[in-house]
Amino acid sequence: MKKAFIIIGIRAFLFIAGVLLLLNAILLSFVANFHSGIVFIVIIGAVLLLYGIFFRKLGHKKWLHAIMAAGLISGCCLITFIAVYGNTDTVTYNEDVLIVLGAAIKGEAPSFPLYARLEVAADYHARNPGALILVSGGQGFQETITEALAMKRHLLQRGIPQDKIVMEEKATSTHENFKYAKELLDEHFAGQYTAAFVTSDFHIFRATRVAKSLGFTITHCQAPILWYTIPANYLRECAAVMRDLLIGSR
Repeated sequence: MKKAFIIIGIRAFLFIAGVLLLLNAILLSFVANFHSGIVFIVIIGAVLLLYGIFFRKLGHKKWLHAIMAAGLISGCCLITFIAVYGNTDTVTYNEDVLIVLGAAIKGEAPSFPLYARLEVAADYHARNPGALILVSGGQGFQETITEALAMKRHLLQRGIPQDKIVMEEKATSTHENFKYAKELLDEHFAGQYTAAFVTSDFHIFRATRVAKSLGFTITHCQAPILWYTIPANYLRECAAVMRDLLIGSR
């Protein structure tokens, strides 16, 4: 009897988790620009849903259950690590420059993730007005201007002086964000300089690794994300972290 209740509980968990992920994917398809995170939650949601439905029939395949359990446990551990790391700020507010990593824009307006990063940048400027703010981001799919230009416009509206803003408009990845930013900063500063960056919480760990691989000694601060984007963002980030560990950042 106890075993039957355990099986029912596992099936219910898998079924509900799968349904919630698929519903989340549907919601995101209406309110956000399309990205790989939506694909990930569709795939994982479908796998969990089907696994829950056919769990009893697959009862004799112990190797499959072992793989699924290992995958779920490993994924949960990685997500927890990324979340804790990303929500622990290290900025001192004495840095020479703050790098704002780009995110999607809608037409010419910042999306919420980018808006949140810019608001953190504005708060940083209020506490360290002498620092440069370097905004980094090229023009992506469904965008009519570069992310850097959209960011600069927003910061100017927030009262940040134009001479304190530097634009980097070529980057299309985290690696390029820091690569091109470093080229501009090495040219701007005659000698040594200290840097910080701001990005969404889920992105902090990978961005820190990329920055350090390019020679930065860097601190960071995190920007919040909308609750309903958590599954897509964290699943996509887990995949990106695994990719970087296997083949390096790009």
